[in-house]
Amino acid sequence: MPKLISWALVLAVSLGLTVAAAAAPEAPLVSQQTLESWLNKPDLMIIDVRLGSYETSKNKIKGAVRKDPYNVKSWAATLPRDKKIVLYCS
Repeated sequence: MPKLISWALVLAVSLGLTVAAAAAPEAPLVSQQTLESWLNKPDLMIIDVRLGSYETSKNKIKGAVRKDPYNVKSWAATLPRDKKIVLYCS
């Protein structure tokens, strides 16, 4: 497995994701070790929102869904409310 970026933002979607929550400064950072321990859990969704580096990156997370970080309003409401959402960025 490729080395992961050592942090990601975690959003608890069980209460519902809003655009304001996605930009909340209090969203916790997650260590690489914590994220690796979550990878095979069915209640996790990883969204890759890296700017410009996605296509050429060797550090893709298997199963991550690519979303455009500039169009959060268009996809945020479609996210499952019963999963923990991790935004993978760098």
